[in-house]
Amino acid sequence: MSWADPAHLAPLTVALPLFVAALVVGLHRWLPRWALDGLTLLGAAGAGLMALRLAFAAAHAPVVAWIGGWTPVDGYSVGIVLVADRAGACAAVGAAVLVCASLIYGWRYFDAVEGRYHGLVLLLLAGMEGFALTGDLFDLFVFFELMGAASYALTGLKIEDPPAVQGALSFGVVNSLGAYIGLMGIALLYGRTGTVTLANLGPALGRHPADALTLAACAAVLTAFLVKAAAVPFHFWLADAHAVAPSPVCVLLSGALVPLGLYGAFRVYWTTFSTVLPPGHIRVVFLVLGTVTALVGAVMCPLQRHAKRLLAYSTIAHVGLLLLAAGCLTGIGTAGAAIYVAGHSAVKAALFLIVGTLLNRYGTVDEHDLHGRGRAMRVLPWLAVAGGLALAGLPPFATALGKQFGEEAVGEVGQPWLAAVFVVVSALTGGAVLRLAGRVFFGFGPRPETSVDPEETSGAEEPEAATSTIRVTMLVPIVVLLAVALVLGVLPATGGAAGRLAAAFTDPAGYATWVLHGHAPAGRPDPTTANNVGAGWTIAGILAGGLSTLLALAFAACALWLPAAARRSEPVRAALQGLDGASRLVVGPLRRAHSGHVGDYVAWLISGVAALGTLLGLAAH
Repeated sequence: MSWADPAHLAPLTVALPLFVAALVVGLHRWLPRWALDGLTLLGAAGAGLMALRLAFAAAHAPVVAWIGGWTPVDGYSVGIVLVADRAGACAAVGAAVLVCASLIYGWRYFDAVEGRYHGLVLLLLAGMEGFALTGDLFDLFVFFELMGAASYALTGLKIEDPPAVQGALSFGVVNSLGAYIGLMGIALLYGRTGTVTLANLGPALGRHPADALTLAACAAVLTAFLVKAAAVPFHFWLADAHAVAPSPVCVLLSGALVPLGLYGAFRVYWTTFSTVLPPGHIRVVFLVLGTVTALVGAVMCPLQRHAKRLLAYSTIAHVGLLLLAAGCLTGIGTAGAAIYVAGHSAVKAALFLIVGTLLNRYGTVDEHDLHGRGRAMRVLPWLAVAGGLALAGLPPFATALGKQFGEEAVGEVGQPWLAAVFVVVSALTGGAVLRLAGRVFFGFGPRPETSVDPEETSGAEEPEAATSTIRVTMLVPIVVLLAVALVLGVLPATGGAAGRLAAAFTDPAGYATWVLHGHAPAGRPDPTTANNVGAGWTIAGILAGGLSTLLALAFAACALWLPAAARRSEPVRAALQGLDGASRLVVGPLRRAHSGHVGDYVAWLISGVAALGTLLGLAAH
């Protein structure tokens, strides 16, 4: 193997951020701040470039690297393997891009971080790169924990702020408990099969029936990843963590960490459990999880006046849509999820950076308190509107193209009514962001009361940056991220590329043969080089995107101006009071469930594991 072989880059993609993290932590006392920021950015960019090289190589065939030369003998190995297929390499590239965007936005952002922030960001990147590239289930857990430890510390970076510590504690307890439940599932699988290599697990598990041990292992392992993905009822940590985490960290939580949780869940399903729990049996579990997650997030999102919480619940809602698309367990559904992840991650990252800019300028992210105060921020209002329209599913953003594929997928599996969930959820979350933009940046609607309801959270907090000036380094990442979401939707090749990615991702036999034997399965075409797997825009998709956008605009307009109309018109006031009374039947219990108490969240987690195991058992039989 020559050094020109991209297989050498797979371990370096993980090792480089670790090495630079050690440098910045060890040398921070002697490095000026610009050197600290620059070295960290160079480390993240270097990892991204190596991941990009792997992605280009994976377009032809998966890149397989057996660490230490422990290659398989007769299809079996005890070595550690890194596998850069299309999906894994693209996930690694996406994580590095978001880390770079976060670092550029945060250039000289914090007053005194003493290398801790930079080192933690690079540790998080190393964990994400390893998580995306590993072909070993136990190492998936190891990188999962590295991601977790770094993200908990980053969330509670402002240790002098009690809410930050509380949010980080809830985040850490819930996610760590989920990880340890997943570790128990890994132990069960190892006891049954004698291996933790993903390529070996599926065939080995397929030699046994889908008994109680298999179902328990599946429920446990999926729980770990669904907690990280913030799927209901494992989602309670997410809004609390986002509310207190620094804005550049929120970019990494919503844009990279949550999607990687979904990636892990479906990677393990396809490579490990699809042989004993085929898609026709298990699909209903993912569709139920996706529907509930999407609706809970969509209901909670417009209720928030704390801008970070609003965006966090929007993330939960869109995780539900991703679960619906990928949970169809078909090629087009997986392709739609891939496109949607790319578009949503870019858009949501840009929106969190916009909210961070508001926080630094005004010391609050309370939508009511910010009424009309963002008028003078020039280009930022229009970027916020573009982000809201993208979340609403406006063509030609990539979010709209991914939504179109998802709507086609649910129809393909005989559940066409779920297309309405895509439209409604996109409209509610996009409408909530447009309401926020209209009220804050344009001063639309009457000035709301600024008093905080006991069930709401004030957005008042200390600015994160040393200055309230909007620097070019803060605007560039926002513009670039929104442009990426737009370009991905416009490029004609996006659908086909996502289709080929999906074809390989949903081919466990092909994955195993490539990893263990270094070639495609004999007697059938290699899906990584198949042509015309995906499709582009359709009239139905454009119309559905236009409908959800119009509904989002209507929702935002009603939220902004109906209160004023109610003051002038008795019938309008009576109608709103009746609607409010009816909504409290749903909203009240949901708000009480999101109590902020870590003990309640642990109870929901345990209940969720039991519910997931029950659903799997019913689906398997």
